[in-house]
Amino acid sequence: QVQLVESGGGLVQTGGSLRLSCAASGPTFSSRVMGWFRQAPGKEREFVAAINWSGGTTYYADSVKGRFAISRDNSKNTAYLQMNSLKPDDTAVYYCAGRSGMLPRTTPDEYPYWGQGTQVTVSS
Repeated sequence: QVQLVESGGGLVQTGGSLRLSCAASGPTFSSRVMGWFRQAPGKEREFVAAINWSGGTTYYADSVKGRFAISRDNSKNTAYLQMNSLKPDDTAVYYCAGRSGMLPRTTPDEYPYWGQGTQVTVSS
């Protein structure tokens, strides 16, 4: 059974940075696609970024391109989301997700494994 645990959320001012971590337990982390999604109050869960098993292929939502960077360390079974130049619109609960397969996907329904989420709040 795959378990995902996010950490690193918090309160930050506009323009600040945070790094989220997603620690995975269970087998075959290194073969899984990892994704980050977020959900703001009253809104649907939306795609943020995803990375393939090797880290060689990454996808980003247009709203975070150039500001966020997804990475992974398979030796530590951990995925990361570095968030820079944060804006109040980035305020949301951020979720880590995992799936089998070769290529990253951008819709929540394609990920069977989810963490519990970590709150990110950006003050203006």
